Amino acid sequence: MKFTDGQWMLQPGVAAHYAAEAYAIEVHEDRLVVLATTRPIKHRGDTLQGPTLTVTLSSPLEGVIRVSVEHYTASQAPRLHIPMVGAGKPAVRIVDGETHATLTSGALSVDVKKGEGWSLTFREGERVLTKSDWRGLGYIQWGTKGNHVHEQLTLGVGENVYGLGERFTPFVKNGQVVENTNKDGGTACEQVYKSVPFYLTNRGYGVLVNEAGPVSFEVGSEKVARVQFSREGESLDYCVIAGPTPKEVVSRLTALTGRAPLPPAWSFGLWLTTSFTTQYDEATATHFIDEMKRRELPLSVFHFDCFWMREFQWCDFEWDRRGFPEPEAMLKRLHAKGLKISLWINPYVAQKSPLFAEGVKHGYFIKRTNGLTFQTDQWQPGMAIVDFTNPAAKAWYQGHLRRLLATGADCFKTDFGERIPSEGVTYFDGSDPVEMHNLYALQYNEAVFELLQEVQGDDAIVFARSTYASGQRFPVHWGGDCWSTFESMAESLRGGLSLTSCGFAFWSHDIGGFEGNPPPAVYKRWIQFGLMSSHSRLHGSSFYRVPWLVDEESCDVLRVFTRLKHQLMPYLYAKAHEATQTGVPLMRAMLLEHPHDPACTTLDRQYHLGESLLVAPVFTDSGEVDFYLPALAGAGLWTHLLSGEKKAGGSWHRETHGYLSMPLYAAPGSVIAWGAETERPDYDYSRGTVLRVFELADGASAAFTVVGMDGSVAARGTVSRRGAQYTAQVSEGALRDWGLDVDGRRSPVVTEGATLNWAVA
Repeated sequence: MKFTDGQWMLQPGVAAHYAAEAYAIEVHEDRLVVLATTRPIKHRGDTLQGPTLTVTLSSPLEGVIRVSVEHYTASQAPRLHIPMVGAGKPAVRIVDGETHATLTSGALSVDVKKGEGWSLTFREGERVLTKSDWRGLGYIQWGTKGNHVHEQLTLGVGENVYGLGERFTPFVKNGQVVENTNKDGGTACEQVYKSVPFYLTNRGYGVLVNEAGPVSFEVGSEKVARVQFSREGESLDYCVIAGPTPKEVVSRLTALTGRAPLPPAWSFGLWLTTSFTTQYDEATATHFIDEMKRRELPLSVFHFDCFWMREFQWCDFEWDRRGFPEPEAMLKRLHAKGLKISLWINPYVAQKSPLFAEGVKHGYFIKRTNGLTFQTDQWQPGMAIVDFTNPAAKAWYQGHLRRLLATGADCFKTDFGERIPSEGVTYFDGSDPVEMHNLYALQYNEAVFELLQEVQGDDAIVFARSTYASGQRFPVHWGGDCWSTFESMAESLRGGLSLTSCGFAFWSHDIGGFEGNPPPAVYKRWIQFGLMSSHSRLHGSSFYRVPWLVDEESCDVLRVFTRLKHQLMPYLYAKAHEATQTGVPLMRAMLLEHPHDPACTTLDRQYHLGESLLVAPVFTDSGEVDFYLPALAGAGLWTHLLSGEKKAGGSWHRETHGYLSMPLYAAPGSVIAWGAETERPDYDYSRGTVLRVFELADGASAAFTVVGMDGSVAARGTVSRRGAQYTAQVSEGALRDWGLDVDGRRSPVVTEGATLNWAVA
């Protein structure tokens, strides 16, 4: 929201009161409390009238400084904030100097300038990260538009801003106006399903605006050298998060707001769905599954979308017996084929559903201010919305899901959760509906994930569309309604990179696009992109997404890349487990992996899977693709994972790829654990493992880790090189029937043993 009219004037009707000086500073053991006046205090008369702002500086986590700003402290109900499951009271150091008071947490400090001239300066050591200075912190009165508090933090020359949730607009957010409100808008606009009021910059710090309700960001768009964020009301709360690297920022963010548990290994395989409005029944589903088997197309999960339930009755959690006369027996047959089963749900109950009257009777739904049930026709006619702030409603909803799990479902696609009213309604626990709008998605997914953990244990996983900050605790998330075009494929990737830069470890998207019928080129290139994502799902709206309905070559592409992902699982699952420990996502923007390479600061058409694998999807009919390989100090050439071709780092490359290939490069100096299984993602990664070594410099060593299905370390060790001699040493755990691969040359197999010495001929 813009409050000014250019550099000098204000918008009509705006009265702005900017922090002008730190008039008084209270020093406490764990915080600084600053009385900020909105005009210089020259004499006693200046202390009368006019707003003051109370600014409290504290630290919820080492390396994080929290700034809480209040105008009125008792005139509004307590605000809802982002869940900070890792918040504590770390040791801080406070120095009350002559000209400044300083609070330090870990390597991060904030200096408060005393006296006239407002200034908060955030430093990492002696390096200044950002500041709130002249007219940065403000209290705004705007007539019928209400009162607001805003902060403006400075941007340096060449400083880029990233993140702010799953944004499909340009990856670099400078110049954008970003409204932090969940909406069901699809991927082709500025609206998002997954708002996260967090931004990361290439200067090596992040900012989390600790608000549940809508926050408006002006990213170099009101003041080009500042990021402004504002919130209607009498207060504003934010945290500055130290680096110095982007990975360390994201790691601290997730230490504060929570990290994802490890998804089950089977979930990394291929998911196939019925699609949305297509005609399907048990025979259709069985035909798709059997045809995938006949064509040797590995399949791990089959998903039943909305119409597994009877029309007009979503969600009543009852199979439509016209198409699925014996659902429990059907699910047993599908399990016997080695499949997991996913069912579509949403948090709404249609008026025609038998559950509607029950929910109304017991008060399980969000209500209007007159005490009656809120209803809408925007999706299912007459539907009500489950109120998860009501413990009884939550237990009721979970009870129906528990029944489905007992009859053979394995997981749920938690669709919707964005079309939630922000006014004219009340919640069971009295929460402000404006602030609950974004938090609703968290409560919805938490309710489902909590039940899955109770029943399925480590196999718990949702496939969620909506979420909010801290929602990475309930994986996995997918990108929503995209179109069957290259442009939409690219915007989906931008959304994924923006979301993972906010600490979301696992992310997926609809292979082939959701809306429309993908041309063969789009479908095949999207298969490549989809299988080189953390999770991979074929899904569409009005057309089936099985490959043989596109063309025969699509079957070949799907087979090759599904099997490739399966063989990469020892590496990918180790990186997935690492993400649960560090918060660094599996899919990484180039900036995260190469923060010191200026060529990587704007790249949004390629990414890393872990640190060792670079992926550049193809977005053209011709197969031509431009991509950048970073220079790594003291390292050799990048190696194409499929062809073995070598290319230099520190330069751009242009290649043309057929449909069975794409730019997929292993970083020099890396070891990638390569699995023995091609037909499924969940297997013993420690047996038959080949440690593929890429451009290891003479005298250098590289580490590897292989984990088990529960995320525990199965084997850990190093590979080192001395001339033509390679030595692999397993220092923890064990590998069986394992060996090395250097440039396509295989070592002898080690049946049992922890050491391999091999001279490459």
